[in-house]
Amino acid sequence: MTETSFKIADDFPPVDYQTWRESAESALGGVPFERKLVSHTYEGIDIQPVYTLADKLAGENPTGFPGSAPFVRGSRPLGHVLSGVDLRQENSHPDLKICNEAILADLQGGVTSLQLQFDRATRVGYDLTDSDATALVGDDGMMAYSLSDFETALEGVQLELVDLALDAGGSFIPAAATLAALWKEKKVTSDKARGAFNADPLKTLAAEGQLPVDAETAIADMANLAAWTAGNLPKVTAVGVDTSVYHDSGATAAEDIAFSMATALQYLRAMTDAGMSIDDAAKQILFRFSLGTHHFLAIAKLRAARQLWSRILEASGSSAVGMKIHARTGNRVMTQRDPYVNLLRNSVAVFAALTGGVDAITSLPFDHAAGLPNDFSRRIARNTVLILQEESHLHRVMDPAGGSWFLENLTSEMSEKAWAVFQEVEAQGGMLPALKSNFIADKIDSAYAPRAKDIARRKEGITGVSEFPNLQEESVQHPPPDIKSLKTAAVARHNVSANEDSAPEAPPAIQRGAEMMSACITMSQGGATLGMIGKAIGFEPGKVTINPIEAHAFAQPFEELRDASDAWMEKHGKRPQIFSANVGPVAHFNARAGYAKNFFEAGGFEVPENGGFPDADSVAAAFKESGLEVAVICSSDKLYADQAAAVASALKANGAKTVILAGHPGKNEEDWRAAGVDEFIYIKCDVLGTLRKLLRDQEVLAS
Repeated sequence: MTETSFKIADDFPPVDYQTWRESAESALGGVPFERKLVSHTYEGIDIQPVYTLADKLAGENPTGFPGSAPFVRGSRPLGHVLSGVDLRQENSHPDLKICNEAILADLQGGVTSLQLQFDRATRVGYDLTDSDATALVGDDGMMAYSLSDFETALEGVQLELVDLALDAGGSFIPAAATLAALWKEKKVTSDKARGAFNADPLKTLAAEGQLPVDAETAIADMANLAAWTAGNLPKVTAVGVDTSVYHDSGATAAEDIAFSMATALQYLRAMTDAGMSIDDAAKQILFRFSLGTHHFLAIAKLRAARQLWSRILEASGSSAVGMKIHARTGNRVMTQRDPYVNLLRNSVAVFAALTGGVDAITSLPFDHAAGLPNDFSRRIARNTVLILQEESHLHRVMDPAGGSWFLENLTSEMSEKAWAVFQEVEAQGGMLPALKSNFIADKIDSAYAPRAKDIARRKEGITGVSEFPNLQEESVQHPPPDIKSLKTAAVARHNVSANEDSAPEAPPAIQRGAEMMSACITMSQGGATLGMIGKAIGFEPGKVTINPIEAHAFAQPFEELRDASDAWMEKHGKRPQIFSANVGPVAHFNARAGYAKNFFEAGGFEVPENGGFPDADSVAAAFKESGLEVAVICSSDKLYADQAAAVASALKANGAKTVILAGHPGKNEEDWRAAGVDEFIYIKCDVLGTLRKLLRDQEVLAS
């Protein structure tokens, strides 16, 4: 038997880029290469179809090594190879006992740290009995108002083994003091207390539109908290830089990074003004980024953020300090409809977070957009991270993106785009003036406009909502908590009254400065609520206001149409319907009938199927018998040439208020409109606008 060797190069000789490109352009048949094969991000970055060694970044080692400046490849030399990533789950149920049950289940199921989100009343600085807080108590967070409430929520938790991260908005001082008091009560020594206070007044101002004190005072309080934390709790960070509010409102990845850098720089200046060294101040900051479903863009965003933070610290005179990042799935990509698709969206975001080298990950339950999650959805959320880590071993590779010509280029371009936006913010005087002047909001709105247009036209489809909707799906619903009863119980257990005549006396004022935290901790140990501590340090909720940054969930416009359809069905016993005027044999109408059905179901319309009709008279007779008011003509271009006008005229003659034709009209538009066609639907048309108009015409949607 003769031994032979096989060499791929013998049959497939090397092809250089220029040869490949010429071949690709020839195959395109005259369509420009850049238009067909080069894609574009909303940051203005061109994504090439192929990357080669020629695209390698210039320099001997442009991105450094993991654990060394500029930290593109990670903040730690070994990444998370040895320890794994921190799985941090959010807890926001207003019922503290239910919240505690969820916390214990999470910890038993593999969660390694906890994010405690307080209700909106706390986040804007109210006490639970304040008259203006009525609508905010229990809204979007825990009803934890005192040391005893903290004990209830965290009963059974071994505090020295678990990081506790707070999301208390403008009440970061009262919440931090109460957590510090809890550690004292539970005999957790200062060297074992672990967590993040996440004082982030600018995020609160942007998200809520208000702070309980003026912004300058809030930033100074944050700096004092950081100085106290650095001196007393070595394993706790005081400052958070959370850009989720900008991400959720439609900011690009470059803007997201830029706003985080501008916020962090303003906080860095405040901390150094309070007497902290630049290195100590930098170590107090935990960055929090939301990630979407554009996988490679999310990875590049994380790597670029570390690079720019390293650049800022270097310019500030700091020695090498790596960036600490907590990543979570972004709210804007989660949908209420077809919620199980969110399992995939969440998996993509979590995969990107692990690949991008974050320190902590929050995996969202698939029913996050529908309300408070249940045990099942929380278990699936945490298991998503555990599978990717424990079974796929993603954390076992240091910087898996390193060396990819595509990702290295994308990271580099992302850094440049983000730096340019960062400089624009600095030219406004920094993040606070930029927020107050609406520069940030206007910047995001301008960036979101083209994305909103693409969503409306389904160039960016949303599976299960704007694409492939299911009108028969069973919605995921969880009974809302009884906030009124929970508030009554909270008032009773704190021995206070909602009656202003019998309200307790105002606590003595606490002076700001080095002793503020100690005094607040003492108040908490004495039974004071977070609201009482806030009043002692001068909180006046609602006094400082700006226009909040408005969130834009990508699916929201289409889900609003589905909501209107649901309401219509509940009132009338059926959904709004559109008659499918299928003309000719199945082979001629099937493709466009399927397209039309998908199109209209995205707006909550039912489109009953039929086997087609041979001519205009039979179409018109069937339409008249249906009793409907809207029809969509579906057939091939060949049959349209002979029958479209006749079918449209017959439909109008038999009572059709609106006639739609599936397909681009081209040069026939004028003639077909004259025959009775009112609307045309085709790929890249304004799907959202068409559906809104039709729903308004049928009085399903208010004008």
